[in-house]
Amino acid sequence: MEILDLKKLIKYYPDKISREMISDKPEMRIALMCLEPGQKLDPHKAPLRLLMYVVEGKGTITVGDESIEADEKTCIPCDPMVPHGFKADKGERLVVLAIVTPVE
Repeated sequence: MEILDLKKLIKYYPDKISREMISDKPEMRIALMCLEPGQKLDPHKAPLRLLMYVVEGKGTITVGDESIEADEKTCIPCDPMVPHGFKADKGERLVVLAIVTPVE
């Protein structure tokens, strides 16, 4: 069994988003992204099913044409090929856990 201790995995970089693939299996990938205030991940598309979970902080998550103000414990699913991204635009750090599964 694999245990992912997010407290130990969270790290920040002043000049770029911290992106760590913390589990990478064919049936599920888990990435941890840590943003300093002002940093962002521009909306992009992927042919995969995605779940974005805010672990810490506040920010704005974009899914399609919608922008959602999200804080800790917010969980947002995203269908394949729908543009998605997020930004730490609320004056504090933002930590997002992304769980990605293939589409069958």
